[in-house]
Amino acid sequence: MLLNFPGSEEVNFGAIKPEIDALLQQGVVAYRSDFSRAENFFKQALDAAPDELATYFCLYKIHTYHGDLDVALDMALSGLRKAAAQAGWPDDWRRWTPQYPFPEGAGRFALYTLKALAFIRLRREEVAPAREILDRLKTLDPQGEVGWPVVAALCEGVAG
Repeated sequence: MLLNFPGSEEVNFGAIKPEIDALLQQGVVAYRSDFSRAENFFKQALDAAPDELATYFCLYKIHTYHGDLDVALDMALSGLRKAAAQAGWPDDWRRWTPQYPFPEGAGRFALYTLKALAFIRLRREEVAPAREILDRLKTLDPQGEVGWPVVAALCEGVAG
């Protein structure tokens, strides 16, 4: 799964339908110069394939970068619910249990998106909810495979 896309060439979104990949790739390219056009491509992909997790990622990522934190939050929560359902996990991330071996696919996406949700909460100056998520990630991902320790360090810096 894509970790960053500003300035990148083609992004590997994994095994997704070619027509959805094409929309996402066009959105990535458009994002470099035209936020609205990029968002339009990503929304087209979401409308065409609402179960495709990569689309939620693209939408919450661009809205976070753009400072549209309400939209980023909505997209992250929607993607989180979708990923949890696909992984066979409860809707409430507080009820998730550590998985051995570490999950791939929808489970990994769910954990990655939970980390993103903590970051978005932090950007919204919602430190307590961000900290709650990060505390849960310590249990779910003790090795920090989805990168939550970076967000935890930011949270500590903000919280003082």
